[in-house]
Amino acid sequence: MKKNLLLIVCLLLTCPLVTWAASEDHAYYITSELLKTNEQVIPAPTPLSEDELKNQFQEILQNLFATRNKCILNLDAKSLQPFYNLKLKVSLWAYESEEQKIKYFKNWSEKQGITFNGIQSVIKIRKIKEKEPGLFGILFFASTEFSYNYLDTPDVSNRFRLGTSHYINLKQEGDQFIITKEWYTDPFADSLNLNNLKSDEVKAYIASHKAPNYTPDERTQRAIDYAHRYCGVSTDDNYLFKYNKDYKNFNPDGGDCANFASQILHEGGKFKKTGAWNYSDREGTKAWVNAQAFKNYMVHSGRASYIAKGSYGQIYKACYELRPGDFVAYEKKGKIVHISTVTGLDSKGYPLVTCHNTDRLLVPFDLGWSNSTITFHLIDVHY
Repeated sequence: MKKNLLLIVCLLLTCPLVTWAASEDHAYYITSELLKTNEQVIPAPTPLSEDELKNQFQEILQNLFATRNKCILNLDAKSLQPFYNLKLKVSLWAYESEEQKIKYFKNWSEKQGITFNGIQSVIKIRKIKEKEPGLFGILFFASTEFSYNYLDTPDVSNRFRLGTSHYINLKQEGDQFIITKEWYTDPFADSLNLNNLKSDEVKAYIASHKAPNYTPDERTQRAIDYAHRYCGVSTDDNYLFKYNKDYKNFNPDGGDCANFASQILHEGGKFKKTGAWNYSDREGTKAWVNAQAFKNYMVHSGRASYIAKGSYGQIYKACYELRPGDFVAYEKKGKIVHISTVTGLDSKGYPLVTCHNTDRLLVPFDLGWSNSTITFHLIDVHY
């Protein structure tokens, strides 16, 4: 008996797959995964790495955005419903946001006298995590390019890009993923109401124009080039989703629009820094980084002057005086909340702006700023 126990102890110490147990009559016996012949051991699945998850969900998100973009083109929000759990409040809110955006595109298109003929998105996943079995939280960037033409010139295409930062929860239900929550930097948050605008009058005025014969001078061209390179949604893939790393990104501190507008003027347009308008050691003066202070500084310093100020209905005719290198300041509730730099004109001479937060490249200056409470400040910059 002692020899048998000694043998058992030796086996336990030398073989990690061996276990032992006592039967009811206290006779000891050995069980081992190696000795089992009547059952098959199924190893637990190895969790996917974050890179593997990114690869898996890249296609899922691309397909989701392709469907969304198609729904915008077709003005068809209902086809998005299967991607949401409409019984879940936060999922319903996410769907209603997309539904509202589609309505806005329809209204703005009618006002502008254009039709969208193509929308394509590029996705870059930043982080992804399986929060619980079958539920994934994803942080990602999206760059979406829109193409449009005016109704009276269907063969002339115009393009712009919008960049958005997203957080989304996707839950697997069978072979499909459902959006249970989504938040993103919405470029249309201030654009829900076009009902008070006399669209026919505006449409006729826009249609009567064509792009002017305009060539920017060297300083202005450098400013344009800088803006297009570092806007975050550059057409150059080497700069897509990138800002200039020499400058701090102030988005986490409330917004980066004035900082970027200042960079465009200094790095591109070669405007010299001053005591009031300055950036060094990853910090900028108030006039450099704050939208209200930036507009005030540019005007009061004599480096810029007003073209017009007012609601869209009051300034849409004057906007045709804007040229690349100028900027638009957007006022809400008595305060300048955003700055965009004009960097182009479309086929009708309509001003196109480039900016940060949200990232825009050559976007019609009023797209996303259509609420009646918005006041536009059109500013001529003196290069």
